Amino acid sequence: MKKPVFPKLKEIPKNLWAVSLTSFFMDVSSEMVLNILPLFLQNVLKVPVATIGVIEGIAEATASVLKVFSGWLSDKLRSRKWLAVAGYALSALTKPFFYYAGTPGAIGATRWLDRIGKGIRTAPRDALVADSVDPQIRGFAYGMHRAADTAGAFLGIFIAIFVVWKLQAGSLELSEHTFRTIVLISILPAFLAVLSLALGARETGIKGKHAAPRISLKGLGKNFLTFLLIVGIFDLGNSSDAFLVLRAQERGMNVLQILLMLATFNLVYSLISTPAGALSDKLGRRKLIIGGWLVYAAIYLGFALAQNATQVWLLYVAYGLYYGMAYGTAKAMVSDLVPAEMLGTAHGTYNAVLGILDFPASLIAGLLWSGSGAWKGFGPSAPFYWGAGLALLAAILFALWKPKTEKPAESPVPAAQA
Repeated sequence: MKKPVFPKLKEIPKNLWAVSLTSFFMDVSSEMVLNILPLFLQNVLKVPVATIGVIEGIAEATASVLKVFSGWLSDKLRSRKWLAVAGYALSALTKPFFYYAGTPGAIGATRWLDRIGKGIRTAPRDALVADSVDPQIRGFAYGMHRAADTAGAFLGIFIAIFVVWKLQAGSLELSEHTFRTIVLISILPAFLAVLSLALGARETGIKGKHAAPRISLKGLGKNFLTFLLIVGIFDLGNSSDAFLVLRAQERGMNVLQILLMLATFNLVYSLISTPAGALSDKLGRRKLIIGGWLVYAAIYLGFALAQNATQVWLLYVAYGLYYGMAYGTAKAMVSDLVPAEMLGTAHGTYNAVLGILDFPASLIAGLLWSGSGAWKGFGPSAPFYWGAGLALLAAILFALWKPKTEKPAESPVPAAQA
């Protein structure tokens, strides 16, 4: 077996650099805020865990239909870039509203608007990546994009760490002043993300004559639908990472320790993503995805059994292995399973289905943790047993499934797009 191929720097398309830089800046902005948002809701606004699950779930699910529509629209218009720019711009414009939001409803509405922006940009951006590179290095391309995205998260969290250290070092709970200071800092990189894509990328278009695509699951093919079904089973147990943050605090971590843990997780994720993506170009996507899901199952079982903060820390850092192995690789596999003229629709459908499932996944996790009304739930370990079980089931089903197309097509991307 040949070693994974890593293109030379000069061979990496300009669009991939632009998209990666955009995701880097947006994650600098978003991750410094969104990772501490559940702490703000619980510590400052005194919102119950189950309600946090509802807020997190609705934030993803309400925008999910836009992922299908924007992906389909990018196929119909044969244009990716400006839809993606519009989505990033909307998310950037919502950042200041987190500063003023002082109720669970206001926070939920702001999260919703931010996710609307994500819904608009995600599918066109992912299709733009696929359009811009040789199919033989799609795994590398999505891995590189995820690495840049996660490097931004790493930097964003370190900025948050610095603010927490200066304002409330050693405090177990997050203060309102600290949260709002971090929000203010997050505004600048959000707008740098918009400029990076608007000025740095160029439109690829879709070559050849093709009928205008329809929004139809059937039209995406049996292989794609089977893939989506199995991923959906996994995602139903993949609740918001807010529950991992709450678990860390429940096991005794203070705010500064939690942020350091998140930074280390993102470092591992960033370092793993590109080589894992390149490896998937050679070994096939399924092996990397199955391996990632098995890692996820083991880590979630560990979260359920964790007895102290040190164990949670180590588990969360290892959690970066799952993301690095499976997250970008799954997006590359979406591109492998559908024709080029359906890439936007396919990525939109994929992201939409997972976004819709985020709501029941987070709702179930919140109910399993703290119950509802007179029922007090099964305790903090329950959602992690649930997630581990579904991940193991999905990995088994994925191992049994034998799609006709597992590796990228052999034909290279036209030179004009590269």
